[in-house]
Amino acid sequence: MKKRDWKRGMIILGVMFSLHGCATTSDVQILDRDIHKHGLQLNQLQKERESIRKEMDGIRGELASLKSELAALKKETGTNHSSLQVENQKTRADLLLRMDSLQSEMRTLSTGVVEYKEFVKQPSKEVALIREDVEVRLRVLEEKGKTVEERNRSIEEKSRSIEEKNRSYDQRLKDMEDRFKSLDIKWTSKLAEMEKPPPAKEPPVEAKVPSTTAGNLYKDAYETFQRGDLDGARGKFEAFLKQYPNMELSDNAQFWIGETHFLQKDYEKAILEYEKAITKYPEGDKIPAALLKQGLAFLELGDKINARNLLKRVMDRYPQTEQADIAKKKLETIK
Repeated sequence: MKKRDWKRGMIILGVMFSLHGCATTSDVQILDRDIHKHGLQLNQLQKERESIRKEMDGIRGELASLKSELAALKKETGTNHSSLQVENQKTRADLLLRMDSLQSEMRTLSTGVVEYKEFVKQPSKEVALIREDVEVRLRVLEEKGKTVEERNRSIEEKSRSIEEKNRSYDQRLKDMEDRFKSLDIKWTSKLAEMEKPPPAKEPPVEAKVPSTTAGNLYKDAYETFQRGDLDGARGKFEAFLKQYPNMELSDNAQFWIGETHFLQKDYEKAILEYEKAITKYPEGDKIPAALLKQGLAFLELGDKINARNLLKRVMDRYPQTEQADIAKKKLETIK
């Protein structure tokens, strides 16, 4: 009897161990499937992040090209305006001189007509000579009048051409500014999209309230700057930096703070704010612009030594940038 009970206990114990082993294998398989599923989701998220990053790099390149084209267009517009204004002034001066000469000849002719009337009463050879002289002068005067009319028509045509060119330049500038704003909005929206946290499965009702993203804050500050509200823009950029001191747009925000002081001709504060953009964000893309504007600010303060040093630094460290070209031209004007 005892031997049979012992065998029965061994069988029960074997069944228990077998059941325990089956449960452990099933749990491992479930865990492997979960790990594989999460790995696939992680790879998908990484691919999406890389795609967004590449698209942002393309947008940055297009923004840089657009800025360069806009600067060239503004430069071309200024040059054409200056040359057309100079030509217009010369033409007007020439026309005034011709008008004075014509008025003088008219006065001389009037005097001759009066003399002619006096001599008509006493026919003589002198009267015939005066008559011929008057006729010659009248013909010359008519020819000069035609020349003046043609000159006036030419001036009017040039003025219309200048106005058409100005309208064309203004329209091109407006189109460029609209494209620039569109790209800036697209860029900030992409950045805001990257910063959005993944949605929770069942968020509580209290948490479902609208939140302001970094992209929206930066966009609001930049649009305020474009409207010319420099104090308001500076306050918004400073608030942005307090909330997001070390993100991709932080160096831009710091640079625009310096710009608000520069445009208000507070050059000393502008120099200090540009220095923050250089020292706090040494890897940012605003360093060439900040160094250039520091040099221009020192030049406005009359400090030509520091201005030259900073402009040369832009040329030496960033020779392939638009700021280097501007610094080179500015150095040529400093004596």
